Amino acid sequence: MKIEQEIMLNKYGQRIITHEPLVSSFIEMNTSEQDSFMNDFLFVIMQSKPLDEDIENAIGGSGLKSTFTPCTLLKKGVDNNNLKKIIQLPENEKLKSFRLLLELYKIAYQRRFEIERNHPNKWWYWDLTNPDIENKIYSLYN
Repeated sequence: MKIEQEIMLNKYGQRIITHEPLVSSFIEMNTSEQDSFMNDFLFVIMQSKPLDEDIENAIGGSGLKSTFTPCTLLKKGVDNNNLKKIIQLPENEKLKSFRLLLELYKIAYQRRFEIERNHPNKWWYWDLTNPDIENKIYSLYN
């Protein structure tokens, strides 16, 4: 995952941006890039420590019908195996899967953000409303 994508995800988690730029970026990727991104995104989601209690809010926030395949899979739990099944769904389910996982990520991230905010060794919990902070992160990776 590119640092720009990671920063965008964290901005989304901090409610600085909406899901639209992330969805647009995802749609612009080719199938191989989407698959790679989803694998990386799954790791980021697991690092945020989602809980089974987050499932209904994630489904509701995604705007998806709870009967859609990604939602029915998520209802089985947030363990890595279930989330892996979601990212491995066929092409026609990818965008729905991404929207659902974005919501799950945001819920879990916000909980962790409250605990880890501005942790000196975890830039992904730094306040990204400050452009200087974002520039500092980019300088760490260039």
